[in-house]
Amino acid sequence: MIGVLLAYQRRLAEPPANVAFEHRRYFVTVGWGYPVGWLWHFGLIFIFWALGAQTLALLNVASVAIWTLVLWLHFRGRLALSASFAVFELFAHQVICVATIGWATGFQYYLLAPLGALVFLIPVGGLGLKIALAVFVALTYAALHLLFAGAAPAVVLAPSVVDAMYYGNALSMFFIMFLLTATYAAVAARAEISLVAEKSKSDEMAALLRRMFGRYLSAEVMDAILEDPAGLELGGEKRHVTIMLTDLRGFSALSERLAPEQVVSMLNNYFEQMVEIIVKHQGTINEIIGDALLVLFGAPQAMPDRVQRAVACAIEMQNAMREVNARNRAAGLPELEMGIGLNDTEVVVGNIGSVKRSKYAAVGSGVNLASRIESYTVGGEILASESVLQAAGEVLRIDAQREVLPKGAQAPLRIYAIGGIGVPYNLALEENAPELIPLARRIPVRYAALEGKASGQEMLRSEVRRLGKSTIELDAAEPLTPMTDLRFRLCEVDEALAARDFYGKVVRAGDAAAPTQIRFTAMPPEIAAYFEALRRYAASPAD
Repeated sequence: MIGVLLAYQRRLAEPPANVAFEHRRYFVTVGWGYPVGWLWHFGLIFIFWALGAQTLALLNVASVAIWTLVLWLHFRGRLALSASFAVFELFAHQVICVATIGWATGFQYYLLAPLGALVFLIPVGGLGLKIALAVFVALTYAALHLLFAGAAPAVVLAPSVVDAMYYGNALSMFFIMFLLTATYAAVAARAEISLVAEKSKSDEMAALLRRMFGRYLSAEVMDAILEDPAGLELGGEKRHVTIMLTDLRGFSALSERLAPEQVVSMLNNYFEQMVEIIVKHQGTINEIIGDALLVLFGAPQAMPDRVQRAVACAIEMQNAMREVNARNRAAGLPELEMGIGLNDTEVVVGNIGSVKRSKYAAVGSGVNLASRIESYTVGGEILASESVLQAAGEVLRIDAQREVLPKGAQAPLRIYAIGGIGVPYNLALEENAPELIPLARRIPVRYAALEGKASGQEMLRSEVRRLGKSTIELDAAEPLTPMTDLRFRLCEVDEALAARDFYGKVVRAGDAAAPTQIRFTAMPPEIAAYFEALRRYAASPAD
């Protein structure tokens, strides 16, 4: 018997191909109900015949024939048709019973009809059909009561038959309710397990996406996409943001003299430190362009204190260059210097591109202006536009200011060198006094101030008094304003060196107490090698 049940269960586990996926649970559930109905009616044939109720026995013979057809249709995947025959048999059987054996005995038998219809008619029709069926059941019940409640039964049953029918009907109703409860409890449990599994899978997928694309998208953009996939759609909005643009000074020339793996190692060391600080201050890394970083404060999430965060972030990044260079020295790599430009402006931010490939970006003249401001920096410097000062208030420490005329601009632009920020950050640029070596013989040079990309009309002669890795002290022929860009040429050297230009920026104006201090901004390798040799071998004996 157990073997037969197991074989039947395996047969139910393989529904026909024409059974829709959403009806497979119904196929299994009703697959157990139909044979029970067949066996019950088959057994009643012999029970009623033995009890002398031949009319009821013959009625169950007809019912067995219908249930056989129902089972055959069910295993052919004709679920709606088999359910229709099953419900027809239930109602016809119950109505005939009430009409034959009277209301007092047959009404409780009729109660099987609505329960059976609830089980068997799940895949047939929609809500409207089920409501119509419920109305039909209620009207039929009322009609049977009106017709047969006070009438004598056509067939009078013995008390033992009435008891058998009563207990049999009660057991049948309990079985149907058990079948419904067990089935849908199992379905609910499986659904809950499936939901938990899907959530776990979804969490794993989200974690995988974060690991895969977190290197390419900012955490804020990533969270926005995962929480609302509509964020992937193309489009943008106007937003006030603070734009930070960073760049390594002279890195392109430096990378040409190093092996590719050394270049990558330096960049990874540098970005590891910088990205950690940017994330700490909730900046959005919009783009990594070679050795440059484009960072947004205030997008995609609004940030009321975006300017203060951007300034504090920039100061921490500059101070962290000491650790970056310590690691570079330990690895036998050159030291790096970074310049940072800041601009607070209104831009359009959003997904820009095509449906096949797009990126979250900021577009507007303010982005270009941030790039222009950054181009005026020397290593270790933070320059900001006037909009940054206005938005930040009085918490900033300004070390210098000047007017510049960026390429394509109609009016001069005033930019400010930021040295610190007050509460609640209380940060200041760490003083990195250049190590300047007095020279036994001063180096003659000629220089001219730059206006944009144009050279001055005349190159003035001067001498380098002290020399550092990236800084010189100069006896200027005339007073120079801080942040002025200069073009230099060496004097009294061979023609090859004398023809090469190198560039610097005034970081301290000269006075009676101290000479002018210049930071190099661009230098050919030949000039760099010349100065390095002088630092090593031409120092003053008194040094």
